[in-house]
Amino acid sequence: MRGWQGTGVPWWHGPAGYQVYLPSFTDGDGDGLGDLAGLQEHLDYPAWLGVDLVWVTPFYRSPLADHGYDVVDHRGVDPRFGSLEVFDALLARAHRLGLRVLVDLVANHTSWEHPWLVAGAAGRPPRAPPGH
Repeated sequence: MRGWQGTGVPWWHGPAGYQVYLPSFTDGDGDGLGDLAGLQEHLDYPAWLGVDLVWVTPFYRSPLADHGYDVVDHRGVDPRFGSLEVFDALLARAHRLGLRVLVDLVANHTSWEHPWLVAGAAGRPPRAPPGH
């Protein structure tokens, strides 16, 4: 990180950040909604400003009743915002530009459409996701 490398100070103690509310940032695919491709295309702007990290609001699958904080799947990308492959490309570009990417994850913000809540409401015990 610019200015923090080799100081012994944890990276999160003082860097400048740039928060991106993804739906209103930049539309990369022409559907009128900001997305990961649009952010990737314009990462040079926060880098030019000299910030150390880009903080991205949720882009998980969600009914968007709570601006994306009502998450249905904490492990994937909502197709409205892109894909895991687009996110990987965004990360690679950010790192080339010297930027860290902080993804807003509030694990206890879960949509009523999340499979665990649907199962619980139906009286069935929830199942752990595959691989857990």
